[in-house]
Amino acid sequence: MGFRVGQGLIERLTRDSPSFKDELDVMKFICKDFWTKVFKRQIDNLRTNHQGTYVLQDNKFSQLTQLSNGKQYLDQAPKYLAFSCGVVRGALSNLGLDSVVTAEVSVMPSCKFQVVVQKL
Repeated sequence: MGFRVGQGLIERLTRDSPSFKDELDVMKFICKDFWTKVFKRQIDNLRTNHQGTYVLQDNKFSQLTQLSNGKQYLDQAPKYLAFSCGVVRGALSNLGLDSVVTAEVSVMPSCKFQVVVQKL
């Protein structure tokens, strides 16, 4: 479900945007513009190994801040992030990047999304 939502959102957001030069430009757009429209804030940190793996860190992820600020529901957190992973994957898919998106939570409400772009 999140995949389809991400596809639809990215179509609307990139309607008037110029095309992207490379993979890194796409990820920067996701971190700044897309994340701001969907989650009401920018990504706090973007890291890459320049080989198709990106780590997006959000220190106050909106869907987790309402859940808990401690470790009480830490084991339940990945269930709430599945939809968000799908949204990011769908957006990237519509921009021409097939990817695998996973989320990791070590301390609430901070989370890291790992995006591995699949090479054809």
